[in-house]
Amino acid sequence: MTEKIVKEIKQAVGQWIKDVTIKNSQRVYIDIDPAGVREVAKYLWKDRGARYVIATAIDNRTSFEVLHHLSLDREGGAMVSIRSVLDRDNPRMPSLATIIKAANWIEREMNELMGIEFVGHPDMRRLVLSEDWPQGVYPLRKDFNKS
Repeated sequence: MTEKIVKEIKQAVGQWIKDVTIKNSQRVYIDIDPAGVREVAKYLWKDRGARYVIATAIDNRTSFEVLHHLSLDREGGAMVSIRSVLDRDNPRMPSLATIIKAANWIEREMNELMGIEFVGHPDMRRLVLSEDWPQGVYPLRKDFNKS
């Protein structure tokens, strides 16, 4: 089943795909160019009827990864994670919030706590940290100084 899904995704939005990792019959990771995140997510969301589950950000010290996790419930529940690697010095990528409303708060949270900019986000005001929290200080980054 997973191989069939991957083949169809590649046919639809293959120009953005850098690599695919099939973990098992229900779990797929698709590495994509950050510039293509909206097209790939739109295909999964609108054309495949995927359910947006959550997004995660990972600090790798030399780069950041953003993973948007979507479930293909109507196709046996396979979980597809679209992963983009971002430059550590300028971590930015297109927002999904105008396509998938559920991405709104998690993108705000990743912006606030990790410093990842989601270009085109409709409402990037603070969500978690207090208004007096210092600009440019991101508490979930590995280099955050806790003292």
